[in-house]
Amino acid sequence: MNKPDNDKMLGNSPEFTALVRSLDIAAATDVTVILLGESGTGKELLARQVHARSARAHAPFVAINCAALPEGLAESEFFGHVKGAFTGAVSDNPGRIRQAEGGTLFLDEVGEMSLDIQAKLLRFLESGEFQPVGSVKQRHANVRLIAATNADLREKVAQGSFREDLYYRLNIVPFQVPPLRERSGDVELLMTEITRELAIQYNLQAPAYTKAAMVCLNQHAWPGNVRELRNLCERMLILFSGREIDEGNLPQEIRHQHRNRWTFSLPEQGIKLEEVEKELLQQALEKTRGNQSKAARILGLTRYAFLYRLKKYQLQ
Repeated sequence: MNKPDNDKMLGNSPEFTALVRSLDIAAATDVTVILLGESGTGKELLARQVHARSARAHAPFVAINCAALPEGLAESEFFGHVKGAFTGAVSDNPGRIRQAEGGTLFLDEVGEMSLDIQAKLLRFLESGEFQPVGSVKQRHANVRLIAATNADLREKVAQGSFREDLYYRLNIVPFQVPPLRERSGDVELLMTEITRELAIQYNLQAPAYTKAAMVCLNQHAWPGNVRELRNLCERMLILFSGREIDEGNLPQEIRHQHRNRWTFSLPEQGIKLEEVEKELLQQALEKTRGNQSKAARILGLTRYAFLYRLKKYQLQ
C-alpha cells in the first residue's frame, strides 16, 4: 500500500529530476507539502514517493479525492462518526484521518472542499484535534499532510470559494509539477517503460515505434499528461502487438495536431530569443487583459513558469 510505483516515476528531464530532488529534501521533514499541477501529471505518485522516503514510511498512506466526496458524507469521511450519528450509521467509522495515524494523509483536489469542511480541516491542522460526527469527545491524530490541486487556489481565495487562512496553512512548501509537454525528452522514455510494463501485464509482444511516429509523439501537447500517454500505450499495444507503429497508425487527434503545428522560420540574420519571448509574454497579457492564468494557458505554460518569465523580464 505504501510502496511507490517507481517505474512510473521515471524521468530524466531537468525539470522532473529537479522536482524529485526537492521533494526528497522535503520528505526528510514533517512539513506540509502541496503539489500544484495539471491533471494527469502524477501528483499522487509523487505524494507516495514523499511518504516512502520519510520517517513515516512504516505507517499508512491514506488518500482522499476531495472532488469525489458527496457533500453530505464528506465530514464523516474525513473525521469519522459514531454509531447512530445519522441514519445509516450502524457502526462506528474511524474516518480517514484516524486511518492515517502516524503516517501521511494525501488530499487530492483539495480546492474542491466545501467551506465548512475547510474550516474543520484548518482546525485540525492547527491543533491536531478533530471531533467525529455525533461524538462529544475531541480526538487527536498525528499525521503528515500532503495536498494536491490542479486549480489556482489564489483565484479561488479571491472568489471566496477557498479560505485564505487555509491557503496559507497548506502553501508552506509548494511544488509545481511540470506537465509532460515541459519534460524535455521524457516522452520516449515513458513510452518505452510503460509499454514494457503493459506488455508483461497482457502477455503481449511490445510494438516498435518508427522515428517518424516518435517525432510526432514528442511534438504532441499531451493535454492529459502521463495519464493520456499511458492510455495511448495501452491502445497501441492491444492494436499493434509485435508490429511496427508508424505516424499513420497514431490516433487522428495526435496526427492532426502534428500537421497543424505552428511553425516559425528562423530569419537568415538570426534573432534574439529573449526579445521574442518577452514580446510573446506581452502579447499574451494584452490579449487576456492582464489575466495571468489565461495568458499562461494560451502560451502553453504553467502559471509558475509564466510568473517566472514575467519576473525574469521584469514585466510584473
